[in-house]
Amino acid sequence: MEFTRIMPHTDLEGFIECYWMMYSQDSVPQVEKIIPDGFTEIIFNYADVYKSKINGDWTLQSPNLMAGQLKTFFYLRNTGRTGSIAIKLKPAALTQLFGFSMDQYLDKIIDLDSLQNPELGKLKKILDDCVKLGCNRQEQFVKKILDEYFVKLIETAPENPLEGPLNLIFNSNGLVTVSDMVAVSGIGERQLERLFKKYIGLSPKYYARIIRFNYIFQLIKSKENSWAEIVYQSGFYDQSHFIHNFKAFTGEDPSAYFFGEKNMANFFLNK
Repeated sequence: MEFTRIMPHTDLEGFIECYWMMYSQDSVPQVEKIIPDGFTEIIFNYADVYKSKINGDWTLQSPNLMAGQLKTFFYLRNTGRTGSIAIKLKPAALTQLFGFSMDQYLDKIIDLDSLQNPELGKLKKILDDCVKLGCNRQEQFVKKILDEYFVKLIETAPENPLEGPLNLIFNSNGLVTVSDMVAVSGIGERQLERLFKKYIGLSPKYYARIIRFNYIFQLIKSKENSWAEIVYQSGFYDQSHFIHNFKAFTGEDPSAYFFGEKNMANFFLNK
């Protein structure tokens, strides 16, 4: 599997985390685990579709998808060759850009066509044309057309009312309390909860927990920390609490997890 991460135009810093591309000619079915990383996605599959297993049964996905926030891991399995172009969005961007209420899409992968959103229809046509022109694997071309689309789209986007709390979460690697978020936002806790439900789909406390979990991968990637240091630096009281949290998001013990394996989960979590 070939993975490619593409950084967007600097004007899109508040809306887009990255673009990514995935490609493989191997049609042998392989199961991949997807782990929460705190971002939402719009995904276009121009090759064969995938199956997903979220609540116990394998479900055939549509070619064009929107993925909301995840509370825990799920599985994907290819049905043939892989060819994908996707946009990984900042936490509040789907609400800012397209008006979605994200609590409706928690732990869900939605057929993009079912949303009947005119702006998403434009984006789909742009990428369909890209595939027809045979430019779907040309990184600079993909970046150019996506940058042009989103730079124009953000011209009318409303401000993010959660910018302060979200910056606090990311700058502290999730080691932040709800009281801290209330203080920086200047609003009450109930209003903060309502805004997180609409713009993110999760409570502020749970979202911070996901970002703290992500930080574990950055600490391990540095290869300069012992397990005891990782437990301490990621803000856990003890090793058992750390292991319980890791298992909740991955289904695995951290000592058994293959952090260096080339797979979808590690591609997204290892920035």
